[in-house]
Amino acid sequence: MAQTTTTLILFLLLHLLLLLLPSLHSLPLQSQSLIHRACLATSDYASCTSRLRTQIHHPDPNQPDSTRILHAAAHLAINEALRSIQTITTLSPLSTTLRERAAIEDCQDLLDLSVHQISQSLAEITLLSNAHHEANLRTWLSAALSNQDTCLEGFEGTDGRLRHYARAGLNEVTQLVSNLFEVYKRLRSIIPRGNETKWVENAEVTGWITEEEMEMVRGDAREMVADAVVASDGTGRFRTLGEAVEEAPDHSLRRYVIFVKRGVYRENVELKRKKSNIMLVGEGMGVTVITGNRNFVQGWTTFRTATFAVSGPGFIARDITFRNTAGPQNHQAVALRVDSDRSAFFRCSIEGYQDTLYAHSLRQFYRDCHIHGTIDFIFGNGQAIFQNCKIFTRKPLSFQKVTITAQGRKDHNQNTGFSIHNSFVYATVPTYLGRPWKAFSRTVFMQSYLGPGVQPAGWLEWAGDFALNTLFYGEYMNYGPGSGLAGRVRWPGYHVIRDAAVAEYFTVRRFIDGAKWLPTTRIPFTADLID
Repeated sequence: MAQTTTTLILFLLLHLLLLLLPSLHSLPLQSQSLIHRACLATSDYASCTSRLRTQIHHPDPNQPDSTRILHAAAHLAINEALRSIQTITTLSPLSTTLRERAAIEDCQDLLDLSVHQISQSLAEITLLSNAHHEANLRTWLSAALSNQDTCLEGFEGTDGRLRHYARAGLNEVTQLVSNLFEVYKRLRSIIPRGNETKWVENAEVTGWITEEEMEMVRGDAREMVADAVVASDGTGRFRTLGEAVEEAPDHSLRRYVIFVKRGVYRENVELKRKKSNIMLVGEGMGVTVITGNRNFVQGWTTFRTATFAVSGPGFIARDITFRNTAGPQNHQAVALRVDSDRSAFFRCSIEGYQDTLYAHSLRQFYRDCHIHGTIDFIFGNGQAIFQNCKIFTRKPLSFQKVTITAQGRKDHNQNTGFSIHNSFVYATVPTYLGRPWKAFSRTVFMQSYLGPGVQPAGWLEWAGDFALNTLFYGEYMNYGPGSGLAGRVRWPGYHVIRDAAVAEYFTVRRFIDGAKWLPTTRIPFTADLID
């Protein structure tokens, strides 16, 4: 009798709880499925679904279930990222080495970027009226999905204590962003569209750059009217670039021009996310040089070795050299790291050995640039196009193999990858075009010159058969002594691209939405394939 009474009480309590909480079964089957997808593989599935149901039951007659689910899923990811920042911050007193301190700082910055990028995606959800808004959403979610991996990678070479403490929250953020991607994919065809706007291919972006500033980009550096002048000899307002960056306005809506006079500037410089729309102008490659020698062997994280790093959106650099002189014996040593969306580099030289250019995330364009290195010297998970660039391979250590790219796409939903288009690979030592850093690595070489050092196989494994089925590596209409295809790898993920329609996906117009924003920079570019 007692057992029956207990069972009855439990039944009544459960029934009351179901009445008080929003009921999953009161939702359409499609919404139930989407909620399941948004919380799949999270550490507390019940809590996740409960929070989502609460969010979407909040009365909002102007917002359908589909949009509310996306909004709720985005808020879950943002809140988890904020919790992870708090967790990481509490680890600071436990850090005892340079690398641990650098890794914690990396994580704080990267999680802050994730919060910002998910928030940007959230704002785009109700604006999905054309391909431009969808491109923005996918780009920002792609970046937010990778930041946590970079955070954890910073703890490599430590004793693992702090990595263990940080991992749980970081994995949860990654899972929630990945799920958000999947929910977006499933809803994409049914999300109510706003008023369709006519797509204007060369429309200018409000607040991006004025006509006067366009003339600056085209003109001679010495004739520019700059907001700040840096000169190591004291003839400018600032003697170091770091000082000029510190004084630059935060969240600028107009182009802020920093002119760096000829000279060698030995400093490590970082433009944080708040430093938007900065334009950095030098007097020429090899004439204006920013140089440093931070490296992994010294105890820095790879992320923090960068001589110059930029996260602020809308960055432009021209006529300048970014250099890391650490040498091949010091392993990872970044000359330039880029997390800046819609960033552009024109007539810049990027010089290092291992891990020279960290194209970490978001949309990037390189034109008429020189890039020097040994191992994985163009790497990261950015959405980057290199056009009319010259790629120079350097002699590595005796036991090393030269690989140009190591692209880090980790999820099939990400729209990231590297496209080397109409460029020149001057390979004077045995060279491979790339190897897969992450499972869905994606790189193409198109209509480019491949020098004699490019090996017949073309591409190199990372570790055994890792990613060989899931990567996407392609070659299209290349030429030169290293372009022969007869001896190329036979991996399932490698493609000899013969269809121009496939190659067009990796052009400026399609891959980085460049026809929308590059015209305003007045940096020359080719939107499509070369005829």
